[in-house]
Amino acid sequence: MVANLFGDFVKGKDYTYLPKIVQEGVLLHRQIDDFVDHHPVVTELRLHLYNSLPKIAGIAIDLYFDHLLAKNWKKYHPTSLDLFVSGFLDYTSISSNLLDPKSNFNYPSNFVDLLQAIKKHDLLRRYANIEGLQLASEGLSRRISFPNNLDKAVAVFNANEQLIEKVFQIYMKDAIRRFNKK
Repeated sequence: MVANLFGDFVKGKDYTYLPKIVQEGVLLHRQIDDFVDHHPVVTELRLHLYNSLPKIAGIAIDLYFDHLLAKNWKKYHPTSLDLFVSGFLDYTSISSNLLDPKSNFNYPSNFVDLLQAIKKHDLLRRYANIEGLQLASEGLSRRISFPNNLDKAVAVFNANEQLIEKVFQIYMKDAIRRFNKK
């Protein structure tokens, strides 16, 4: 789970220098990103939201889908969101350096800082509420390197909630079929 989240921190095409488990997480992260970025109904939604959220509609959709996944977690996972998040947070507490147990790899400090912020502010559980979506939108808006209005993403979500939920449900059905290989 941690390695998958780390996917946003790995730049470029060559990540073979990373430990195998981290490579697998990065690869899964990129496959999911590619799938959502090219999914036809998500593409239509991104175009629909572009006027309200120029340049960042795709980022907002990622946040919306995170929110809807947390909100509807029990439909998609047998473990409660609370237990799932607790397991994730317990793992991140093993070591302040988050050493991969199979190598001498240390996650970079900016990634460790993100994990600590996730834990400190209980962001994964809070995503299930609209306030958590607002917090994530505002925080990410500040980290984006260009002027943006991602801090207004909740208002756009509220105005388009039915459409966004419909697209999310279609996407999740297809994503489960694509990624659930058990």
